[in-house]
Amino acid sequence: MTLYEWLKWLHILSSVVMVGTGFGSAFYVFMVNRSGNLQAQAEVSRLVVKADWWFTTPAVIIQPVPGLALAQLSGWPLDALWLKWTYALYVLAALCWLPVVWLQIKMQRMIEVAVKTATPLPQEFWRHASHWERLGYPAFAAMLAIYWLMVAKPV
Repeated sequence: MTLYEWLKWLHILSSVVMVGTGFGSAFYVFMVNRSGNLQAQAEVSRLVVKADWWFTTPAVIIQPVPGLALAQLSGWPLDALWLKWTYALYVLAALCWLPVVWLQIKMQRMIEVAVKTATPLPQEFWRHASHWERLGYPAFAAMLAIYWLMVAKPV
């Protein structure tokens, strides 16, 4: 396998892990929060926080490295317009994702307290869940746009 092929494989793999884990986690949190099942919320929330640390975070860190190397090896100037859009959208997604991680951790703690004390989730939980959801839409839209840019490479 050539260096280019290895970098391409790493770039594709990290993007699939990053976006796939994000989509999957968002789906499960979104659905379980509407279930009314506090035990299920506790388990899903615990696992989603782990998935972000184990899978999403390393992929977010790795993702740009082979991408930039691929662009250089392919002869694209790093200031090509489609790459600039990719950088901006990646930053937008990251700026949405970082508070989402913080919100997930806070929400997980609130769920744990509610389970231990056999009390309903506080209103603060639902405010966090609303912010969590609203931050997810632009992050995912940005990632879909990045996928399009990576494939189309518009001039």
